[in-house]
Amino acid sequence: MVTNEPATTVAVRQLMTAFAERTGLVGGAPPTRYLWTDAFAVCTFLELERRTGAGRDRALALRLVDQVHRVLGRHRADDSRTGWISGLGEEDGAAHPTLGGLRIGKPLNERRPDEPPDERLEWDRDGQYFHYLTQWLHALARVGRVTGDPRYVRWALELAGTAHDRFTAGPAAGGPGRLWWKMSIDLSRPLVAAMGQQDPVDGLVTFLELRAAAPAVGEPVPPDFAARIAHLAALAEGMYLATADPLGIGGLLIAAHRLAQLAAAGAAAPEDLLVTLLDQAGPGLAYLAADRQALAGPAADRLAFRELGLAIGLQAVQRIQALHAQHPAAFAALPALGAHLARLERYAPWRETIERFWLEPAHREVETWKEHQDINAVMLATSLVPDGYLAL
Repeated sequence: MVTNEPATTVAVRQLMTAFAERTGLVGGAPPTRYLWTDAFAVCTFLELERRTGAGRDRALALRLVDQVHRVLGRHRADDSRTGWISGLGEEDGAAHPTLGGLRIGKPLNERRPDEPPDERLEWDRDGQYFHYLTQWLHALARVGRVTGDPRYVRWALELAGTAHDRFTAGPAAGGPGRLWWKMSIDLSRPLVAAMGQQDPVDGLVTFLELRAAAPAVGEPVPPDFAARIAHLAALAEGMYLATADPLGIGGLLIAAHRLAQLAAAGAAAPEDLLVTLLDQAGPGLAYLAADRQALAGPAADRLAFRELGLAIGLQAVQRIQALHAQHPAAFAALPALGAHLARLERYAPWRETIERFWLEPAHREVETWKEHQDINAVMLATSLVPDGYLAL
């Protein structure tokens, strides 16, 4: 048993232990997996392991990866279809668990082909989200780098290829096309025929991360991977990314930090996109600063996981500043970078304000916390010890 842990580590361990018990990662309860939450949880378990070296948290991270693949890589229990959603047999499916993508893990089964859309119900229906798959790609890349096991990066590359090819809709008027926002479990049809505002950028940055992670663990990059990166870059070019959603703002800042890490490591990455991401995070932050209730209202009127996404992103800005100072040559082509970082620095104290608010036990008794307890708890834990998630 680990003793004399810092107070922050103790708080995170309590949050993650309760999450593991509630969701069947430990104990005898059937596992209830949810892809977004589990991606953050894998990274946070890895960070707990880095801090303690006890072995238990690494084992939990690897067990969680296996559960996600065996639950979300297979058809639902209430589905007439069985087995791996890739269509592979048991042995091949276990060897390539991500080849068919991964389900979201929503409580309701997906909408039938003959069923009319219902926007309210769709939020609770299963399927596949591109932006959830990119979170899992990052988690697999982190596990691969930490363990040195190339299987995890191989699974990530296989998932990346499937996600790109199946989510890509045909080109319109000679353009690069689009990415469907939500697809069916078997990736045969779109369930929401729109494109997420940040999906192309998420895909591009994550695919660049994978391209750098593969040689680090001795895994070859597929020959067609460069074409997929080029396509995502074409989709992302010129997109308006500014948003007032705290989680979306955090996503922009996190993506910028990943590009900064790639640049500092000498990996090829679109340098101008780094500045663009920081620039387009600015209007949303200014909007939140002007809205007195956005981050200061009662707990019952707020969604913790969205605010905590912003808190994680603000810590990413601080790490970009450190990289900028440590590797000036890597950012020599970005003379405006320092000014962009300085403008964002004023928002850094929000991180502590958000965390302190949601660490208050009374604020975790409201329905808006309890309705999203797992994702809220894991995002809070990640914000408290963010390095496992923010690192490449």
